[in-house]
Amino acid sequence: MPKIKTSKAIAKRFRVTKTNKLLRKQAGKSHLLEKKSPGRKRALRKTLVVNVRDISNLINKIPYL
Repeated sequence: MPKIKTSKAIAKRFRVTKTNKLLRKQAGKSHLLEKKSPGRKRALRKTLVVNVRDISNLINKIPYL
């Protein structure tokens, strides 16, 4: 049986915690930053835990993460 290929684009965007939760960055921090307030930009720096409903879509793409 061949190994499953990891989607490298997705593997670069997610990290796994010690308790096997997936972490992701928030969207909206790459461009059009002039009109966003400093507090909003500061809040976008934080990483978030991926929602439980979305994990099943990611498991097939990053099997060895």
